[in-house]
Amino acid sequence: MKVNVEVDCTPAEARAFLGLPDVQPLNDHLVAEMKRRMDENMAAMQPDELMKTWTSFGLQAQDQFRKLMEAATKP
Repeated sequence: MKVNVEVDCTPAEARAFLGLPDVQPLNDHLVAEMKRRMDENMAAMQPDELMKTWTSFGLQAQDQFRKLMEAATKP
């Protein structure tokens, strides 16, 4: 015998039905904190700032960057 049950509800309703905690306030806090940190560090992500940082380390930084790019392209 095969029985299919289809429930039409929102994710919040499903969490409440299953007795899971409401994590929306925590998620909102984490997203706000991530946005704040990204905004604070946005200047470091400017291309000219990145090049200054990378070139100050010389060839070692270039090798590390090359290895990072090679690792990212491998499946």
